[in-house]
Amino acid sequence: MSSVPASARLIDPRGHRFGAALSVVILAIAFLLDQALVVALIALALGISAAFGTRYSALGRPWPLVRRLLRLPAPRELESEFPPRFAQALGSVGLGLALIAFLAGASLGGWLLTGAVATLQAVLALSGYCLGCRLYFLRWWAPAAFQRLVGAQPRG
Repeated sequence: MSSVPASARLIDPRGHRFGAALSVVILAIAFLLDQALVVALIALALGISAAFGTRYSALGRPWPLVRRLLRLPAPRELESEFPPRFAQALGSVGLGLALIAFLAGASLGGWLLTGAVATLQAVLALSGYCLGCRLYFLRWWAPAAFQRLVGAQPRG
């Protein structure tokens, strides 16, 4: 398995799920209103969080407020932010491909790619299962390249 970087910040996994649910709602509205520009904004939000850390996630930003308003207890367990960041990078790539399809005039392809990302986000929001997070731990080059890209040092 790929190791988690020593510099990994620990996060509340419920915030990751909340951000996923919020992105699903926003992408569904974009589909209903046929607004590909909104897809670009979600791709940008995911990309920023993936590149710079979940503390910069526009989609996860409301979670601490929601947690306080609902008076939810602290999470039972924290998780490393790197698997969710990797998943967000994959989502950003998927939505980037959707944007290329929209620009090429292949609206159906763009919405199918957007729907695929939204479906994976919905699975995360509803069940806690994050496919992108699971892919992070496979023995392949992408997670290691991602760690190098964001400047993380693996734990020894």
